[in-house]
Amino acid sequence: MQKYINKFLIASMAVASAACTGAYEDINSNPYEPGDLTADDYALTSQLNNIAGCVMSSDVNTIQFTDALLGGTLGGYFSDANDGFAESIIRYNPKNDWSRVFMKSDRIIPTLYANLSQVQVICENSGNPVPAAVGTVIKIAAMSRVTDTYGPIPYSAIGTTTDLAVPYDSQQEIYHSFFKELTEAIGILDSNRGSALSPLGDYVYGGDINKWIRFANSLKLRLAMRVSFVEPALARQMAEEAVKGGVIESNEDNATWKYFSSITNPLYTAVNYNSSGSTTGGDTHAAADIICYMNGYNDPRREPYFLKSNFDGIDYIGLRRGWATFDKRWGFDFSGVAVKADDPLIWMTASEVAFLRAEGTAIHNFDMGGTAESFYNRGIELSFEQWGVGGAAEYMDNSTRRPEAYLDPTEQNPYSGSLSDITVKWDDTADTETKLERIITQKWIALYYNGNESWAELRRTGYPKLIPVAYNGSGGVVDSEKGPQRMPYPQEEYTNNSVNVSAAVNNLLGGPDNMATKMWWAR
Repeated sequence: MQKYINKFLIASMAVASAACTGAYEDINSNPYEPGDLTADDYALTSQLNNIAGCVMSSDVNTIQFTDALLGGTLGGYFSDANDGFAESIIRYNPKNDWSRVFMKSDRIIPTLYANLSQVQVICENSGNPVPAAVGTVIKIAAMSRVTDTYGPIPYSAIGTTTDLAVPYDSQQEIYHSFFKELTEAIGILDSNRGSALSPLGDYVYGGDINKWIRFANSLKLRLAMRVSFVEPALARQMAEEAVKGGVIESNEDNATWKYFSSITNPLYTAVNYNSSGSTTGGDTHAAADIICYMNGYNDPRREPYFLKSNFDGIDYIGLRRGWATFDKRWGFDFSGVAVKADDPLIWMTASEVAFLRAEGTAIHNFDMGGTAESFYNRGIELSFEQWGVGGAAEYMDNSTRRPEAYLDPTEQNPYSGSLSDITVKWDDTADTETKLERIITQKWIALYYNGNESWAELRRTGYPKLIPVAYNGSGGVVDSEKGPQRMPYPQEEYTNNSVNVSAAVNNLLGGPDNMATKMWWAR
């Protein structure tokens, strides 16, 4: 990490140099011929692609830990199926090599800041602030995932010194910085609506600045709702500003990284590691939780979400998370994850935005520009449209179907409890807590593949209700009903940044450095 942060500090920065660093060129560089570009244009396209690859990483090993084995499992979507994973995030006893990745992978923070700093230099020299503003939006999308994993992290001090041992910011301070930076970036983009990025450096929106404005406002809305229970006045201000500025309302504006025409979607590779000829995948399979809800609701999105199981007479059955049997690979018979090799990585969708507006209206009385019921129903409609299935009207009108009980066909990891009594159809007469559970449950189903966001919302709201893990290896630290609230700081921080990490734990974290200490924004 030191060499990348040092690059950030060098003023000259070799402005026209190639943006890629070391082995990143093979993974993150533009997969298409860039054509006749100037040196700065070529650098910008490479650098912006590198920055975009830091939200959901284009590196297979990185995304396996951050999105398959961490966010995917804790968010209730995936269950690891490798019998060698006795010490894992979903068993609440991960090794440092598993829990450290968001902070210590050289594919995230170092790559992000090294490339963003070069974009900023080029923009300063050219007088065109647009690429740097887009880079800032992407940075916040990436770094919000990091702080929502650990809580306080180094943020404002990154790049201000050649010393790697930098102080931490509180999560409250980080979120305040996010809002300030996003508001400034949106202002720059709004003043330059007639500008465009090179499509070769923008596999999200093909250079369309108006769509970047909608995503930036939608991200601002997401972060506003994250702090709605701890700073309601600030949340209201940011949420209402975001909606008035224009948010994502159609699937054509979804923020998805469409980078996988000549290379493979890394999440596809990660979930299929060690598949050994299995038709349902490898290291990662679909979780029991999500399938119990969707089976109970007779949800037609099951087909694009999951691969059918190998059990006779059972189309979709999930593997209980944190399963306790480690001596065989029977888990491979359960339903798999249906991600395809050329699928884009999903950052944010119109469906999520609609559910955010539903919550803002129903729970917090924010001015979101409509009624809670209309936004809730629109979120379902948009998700059905996104996944290419019909039947949204019938699904929304159902007031009797509930999540089904989990019946493990192997009887290896049974669960006799119930999940939830929540139904689909909107009820404007329901109490506030029921409305919140209904909104978050449907948003959770629609957020499939974005496990880190769902894990954050689970910790913030307490919903959806999930099946407790079959094996809790935390030694009593983590409550099986509530699940982990964060990842512990990497051991390397105690070796290389001991003064600052200790100060963060003692003064900023609000509890011991373990998996049970809550985020600042949690209820």
